[in-house]
Amino acid sequence: MIADVTTNLVRCGIAGLGRIGSMLEDDRLREKPASHAGAIRANRDCLLVAGCDPREDRRSAFARRWGCRNVYPTLQEMLRAHELDILHVASPAETHLELLRTAAAGRLPLVICEKPLAPGLPAAREALRLCSQSGTVLMVNHERRYSRDYLRARSLIGAGELGELVSITARLYMGRNRPITDLLWEDGGHLIDIIRFLTGAELEVQEAMCDLASRSAVAWVRFRSGPVSGILELSNRFQALVFELDLDLSRGRLRIGNGLFEAWRSAPSPYYEGFHSLKRARGRAFRTTGYFSGMLADAVAVLRHPGRRPVSAGEDGLAAVEAIDRILRLAGLSRFDRGTAGIPRRGGPGAARRR
Repeated sequence: MIADVTTNLVRCGIAGLGRIGSMLEDDRLREKPASHAGAIRANRDCLLVAGCDPREDRRSAFARRWGCRNVYPTLQEMLRAHELDILHVASPAETHLELLRTAAAGRLPLVICEKPLAPGLPAAREALRLCSQSGTVLMVNHERRYSRDYLRARSLIGAGELGELVSITARLYMGRNRPITDLLWEDGGHLIDIIRFLTGAELEVQEAMCDLASRSAVAWVRFRSGPVSGILELSNRFQALVFELDLDLSRGRLRIGNGLFEAWRSAPSPYYEGFHSLKRARGRAFRTTGYFSGMLADAVAVLRHPGRRPVSAGEDGLAAVEAIDRILRLAGLSRFDRGTAGIPRRGGPGAARRR
């Protein structure tokens, strides 16, 4: 094993040196840090020790970009060469379970896994079990939990400043002509998780419909802890990327999403006597949100304070997978149903619908 001279620094390694692992750091428009490697380098408590990826071109690019010569084709080789405190799993979802199995077998102190935790419910449950048995703390990078704008929204809801939460409408439009099942698995989990985070409540998916002809999916949900309901809408028909939540409260409204934060309060109406209207509340803009930095800072705190629960734990990753699995089952789809033609089923032409 190669000795890593860290002077009490947290030793980090990355499995998967593609976009989220490293390459997004070079996107000129994204808030930085925008990748696992970038977050490690930006954190004064952490040291980027090594990376692994089966693709030689990505290993070479990573080594050049970060000046890190410790690159390996497999996780096993990386773990034999270096003692790590944190492993960042930034590979495709299909590889997550095997990488987590290796990390658990090596009894790594902490693993940060990209979402989804696994591309199926049995694999997600197995990943959680393996880490629990080995004593490895498992985090899932639901990055919006660490973002200042979403934290502000959660504070407003929790304090009751805008009244009681009544309903939520969530929209995800992304990847024109991308298979709707891929959109649900790879990005829908963020939508589901941030709703759980903002409300502090568990979702219960009541009904779901997916129309492959119109390339859209809709799920109706309610919250187990109260009379709040919601609608989740996903589509791959739009050129623009939309990730947006519209939260209606008894005395106000919140709209939050990519580059969007609006708070509205109920006030005497300037238009109608005896009525109230919503008035836009003044507030500072969130130029930076600290989403990736906050995630790694949480991981370091969990590592250094045994017993502390991560803000985004493995159980949160499992809950998102459970909701996605139920949406697919209610809509009559499988994980690998990638068609774009309509599939006539009960519930209407071209629609798959079940209770």
